[in-house]
Amino acid sequence: MKAIWNGKVIAESDKTINIENNQYFPPESVNTAYLQKTDTQTTCAWKGVASYYNIVVDNAINENAAWYYPHPGELAKVIKNYVAFWRGVKITDK
Repeated sequence: MKAIWNGKVIAESDKTINIENNQYFPPESVNTAYLQKTDTQTTCAWKGVASYYNIVVDNAINENAAWYYPHPGELAKVIKNYVAFWRGVKITDK
């Protein structure tokens, strides 16, 4: 699977985990040079508190377009620190 935004591959892995129609990429598969931590957090009843990244490519910013769970709930511990994407990030298996 690949996560692509603004023509750049942000993440690539054959070990993603699909939860609720989102592909979660292992942390080591994500190019962190394109990520910028934000202060945004949201809460999921069963996954816990999500933290967010902006994606920055060629001076273009996609705000809070990636998220991860640094301390997930027990049912979601398999995705600890895995990164998922939205807001125009294309997820493809090619």
